[in-house]
Amino acid sequence: MTPQGFRSMEKEMHGLMRDERPKIVEIVSWAAGNGDRSENGDYIYGKKKLREIDRRIRFLTKRLENAEVVDPARQTHLEKVYFGATVTYVGDDDQEHTVTLVGIDETDLERGRISWRSPIGRALFKAGEGDVVKVHTPAGRVPVEVLEIRYGDNPD
Repeated sequence: MTPQGFRSMEKEMHGLMRDERPKIVEIVSWAAGNGDRSENGDYIYGKKKLREIDRRIRFLTKRLENAEVVDPARQTHLEKVYFGATVTYVGDDDQEHTVTLVGIDETDLERGRISWRSPIGRALFKAGEGDVVKVHTPAGRVPVEVLEIRYGDNPD
């Protein structure tokens, strides 16, 4: 994952642990003191929300522990597409597209951030400028021509 993606996940986890979880725990404690928990909406909803927060914290903790942070700005093979590359290509629709290959947790199609494991990401991997690669799509294999490769862009 990129350094920006790592920081973003850390920020989310700390926000959940420092802000959201303590607020929900306070609500659940207050609701539990109101008597019958079986029909107490605040208690039931609060416990459900607390489980969701704890599940997300566990997920983020595991992802951050196992993350391999790769800084695209330090890429040495600038003539080929690797993780972190920003690639401009033309597809079979004759339109230029620009995408940045990022980790699976960082994808954001609206911002042109695609997973390096996606079909287009896999097809572009190790390609050079001017190369034509085939992308596996539901409609079959589609040719894509690499126009430009850049590294070190800061999309955030």
